[in-house]
Amino acid sequence: MLLTMRTIGVDLAAAAPGTALAEIVWTDDAARLTRLEIGMQDADIVASVSSGDAWLGVDCPLGWPDAFVDFIRAHHVEPSLGSVDGGADWRRTLVYRHTDRVVRDRIGRWPLSVSTDRLGVTALRGAGLTSRLAEAGFPVHRAAEGRLFEVYPGGSLRLWGFDTTGYRVDATRRAILIDSLRERAPWLDLGAFRALAVTKADAFDAVIAALSTRAGALGLFEPPASGMLGVARREGWVVLPDGPLEALIAAR
Repeated sequence: MLLTMRTIGVDLAAAAPGTALAEIVWTDDAARLTRLEIGMQDADIVASVSSGDAWLGVDCPLGWPDAFVDFIRAHHVEPSLGSVDGGADWRRTLVYRHTDRVVRDRIGRWPLSVSTDRLGVTALRGAGLTSRLAEAGFPVHRAAEGRLFEVYPGGSLRLWGFDTTGYRVDATRRAILIDSLRERAPWLDLGAFRALAVTKADAFDAVIAALSTRAGALGLFEPPASGMLGVARREGWVVLPDGPLEALIAAR
């Protein structure tokens, strides 16, 4: 069968033990999970795209809110900022990126905040990873303009119509999700990796990240509005699938 695409999904954590990588090889009418590993170092991730034919999706914010960056810069110089009231409405502008607001509108819930949750530690690692990718010649574009995408596995699953309740903490829920996924996508061959995806939530999310990356590669997502493209290039842009799971094959 003719190889048409290779997508890499990474569930990034602050350190290697919680980081998983999945690789899916796509042909015209099938998709095969060819790799699923945990304990990934940055070098492993960079090596996975070194051949130049891969698309990479990373479950990690690629930037921080503009307002947060501006505030930290100003506050670092002068703590007495007359325009700051510290209230909830004002803080929200620093907590969420533009893309986070779009995610909230699409799936009905807020993603974690890169500026105020522990996710920020992972994002610091992500900044180092994107630097290494760029040094290795892999083009890094935060606004989904190339082969790198910021993905959100839980959000993708919800938009594809799956019940994501408790799947991150319950292996039984992950097993049910995988069975439902296979029913909807009989063209997806998980091979011997099903057990790992059930056992480890990080591995499961890496698989969904690789599927989400396929949506990005096919252009099956809503890009930033033209007026917000500059913001997305700084803050990052979450690629959420625009269309059913079945379109990952049917769109070819």
